[in-house]
Amino acid sequence: MFDGLSFEFPLFFLLLFLFALCAFFCKERATSIYFPHTKEFFKNAISTSKLLFFLKWLGIVTMVLSLMSPIKEEPYEIEPKDGVEIALILDASESMKERGFDAKNGHLTRFDAVQEIVSDFISQRKSDNMGLVVFGSYAFIASPLTYDADILNKILSQLSIGIAGKYTALNTSLAQGVNLLKMGKSKTKIAILLTDGHSTPEVDRVPLEIALDMVKKEGIKVYPIGIGMPHEYNREALLKIADESGGMAFGASSAAQLQEVYKKIDELEKSEIKGESFTLTHYYYQFPLFVALLSLMLYVYLKNKRGYA
Repeated sequence: MFDGLSFEFPLFFLLLFLFALCAFFCKERATSIYFPHTKEFFKNAISTSKLLFFLKWLGIVTMVLSLMSPIKEEPYEIEPKDGVEIALILDASESMKERGFDAKNGHLTRFDAVQEIVSDFISQRKSDNMGLVVFGSYAFIASPLTYDADILNKILSQLSIGIAGKYTALNTSLAQGVNLLKMGKSKTKIAILLTDGHSTPEVDRVPLEIALDMVKKEGIKVYPIGIGMPHEYNREALLKIADESGGMAFGASSAAQLQEVYKKIDELEKSEIKGESFTLTHYYYQFPLFVALLSLMLYVYLKNKRGYA
């Protein structure tokens, strides 16, 4: 209980020496102020009472302790809430069922490996406002922008292959990422678009040029990532998206390479935000003050009690 306890005004401790000097050199002359029948009390020799002596000094000491203001300080930090706004756009089409993407865990699908790597990325970006867009034959916002990494990771873990259909609406997903980021207010907005396939014209109803116009209008920087072998995804389209948005395109043929890509993006888009530090001060002066009042009231009561010795 007393760990970390300190005093706000420690110099008030010197008052104890003043009281001690006064008790030694000064004669009691204020008795009549408190008690009108002074002679009666002197007959009872109250000053010799050990209990009264204890109560008087207990009151004085605890009153001085109260004036010293015992406190306990607890430092804490408020995490910043104005970092980068990030739209994580993930391909959940049928092609993400392919296995062997992660050499260490060959039984995992591409989507399983992506979930693990993206989850780690989310956990590292503690100051950022992030949301999820999932796409297949169509695209939808799986999570709006949030600072809560735990909730975002929980939503991510519940996604599955085919949740948005088996085809690839790549351009539509980019447009949906813009819709997600329009909800935010940060000056820095980025989208990380991950896919392992080509756009399917039958389901992708948003032309790439329209999606790019939306991106540029909102000032969003896009980092497209193609996973799998280079011929499996539209490298030219991803390069164009990156070039026109001011981002950078990446390719990853394995889970290890994909992990390095997310690390690279993490380094490129660091949030230069400082958390605010505060100190919460708990005051405990009321406890010695209560003891002081109680002891002095009892002292006065017993000293006034007729016949007390």
